[in-house]
Amino acid sequence: MIKNNVSSLEKQTVLNYIDSLMDNLSQIKDNSGEFLLNFDGLVVDDKSWHVWNWPQGVGLYGIYKLWKMTGNEKALKKVNDWFEARFEEGVPPKNVNTMAPFLTLAYMYEDTKDQTYVPYLEKWAEWVMHDMPRTKENGLQHMTYGPENKNQLWDDTLMMTVLPLAKIGQLLNKPDYIEEAKRQFLIHVKYLCDKKTGLWFHGWTFEENHNYAEALWARGNCWITIAIPEIIEMLDLQEGDFFREFLIETLNRQVESLAKYQHESGLWHTLIDDSSSYLEASATAGFAYGMLKSVHKRYISKDYEEVAHKAIHGLVKEINEQGAVEKVSVGTGMGDTLQFYKDIKTTTMPYGQSLTILCLTEYLRTYI
Repeated sequence: MIKNNVSSLEKQTVLNYIDSLMDNLSQIKDNSGEFLLNFDGLVVDDKSWHVWNWPQGVGLYGIYKLWKMTGNEKALKKVNDWFEARFEEGVPPKNVNTMAPFLTLAYMYEDTKDQTYVPYLEKWAEWVMHDMPRTKENGLQHMTYGPENKNQLWDDTLMMTVLPLAKIGQLLNKPDYIEEAKRQFLIHVKYLCDKKTGLWFHGWTFEENHNYAEALWARGNCWITIAIPEIIEMLDLQEGDFFREFLIETLNRQVESLAKYQHESGLWHTLIDDSSSYLEASATAGFAYGMLKSVHKRYISKDYEEVAHKAIHGLVKEINEQGAVEKVSVGTGMGDTLQFYKDIKTTTMPYGQSLTILCLTEYLRTYI
């Protein structure tokens, strides 16, 4: 059985995987320029580690969680060094994706009470609350460096902007931030969750009132599998709380379908319900983390632990000798056709590394 194969991994083997992933993560860069994004002359680097954007934000969170779980001082140093260098350079323009590193910064403030973090946390959270573009029904518009994405909701937003907003609200005693975060979860469920499968569409437009290609895109879905248990734990929502129960029911619908569509390798296709699309590792890592965390927190049935273990079994086979996770799709905009998602290139990316660090770190709980 796959589960037994994964369970046979020695703890030190898992730690070695994590260490090599972390070393590789901080060395990733785009030397050729092949994966740079060009928006009418504005060049955005989604790949290199020493950039302030969402891939690096997810990477920081993965390394931070490793430090919290294991006390790995190298992990903590990587996070501190990254923020120190970026603050010295100056923070970038505000958008839904550049908000992502603030989730880790908020947790660091909680740990250290370093008051120099507070002005950044306050200013960026206030921007989300009052100045970030909104869709109809006051959803957070998925505004990036590129197109304004007017009146568009994307599932990425919950991970990149809403979780940081909630955590900052919790730390700075701003209950209105927390209520706003809850509302954003609800409006995103309303327009992005597929009623037939419980999986999530990549996006919704209020301009034309549709879900674009109706793509059940894997990495977009993995942000949901992560974000739901994260917000429940973050806000310490208790049994009987309506928001907690609503989110758990939503998560269970999604996880039930994910188990159904999992490939025999343990990975998921980049279009979850389309076996002709390629297998993708970053989403697989996100699913494994979200499922394991949700099992450990008793949000979903323990039966799904085997699904997560099978995913990890397949995932570690994608870690090459340099410690890089292969089969990772590059940053993906909104697609009008399903073929668009199939044509996205794959390479090593910071979030492939960090999501794998996240799920292997959560897997370390099996040794406790």
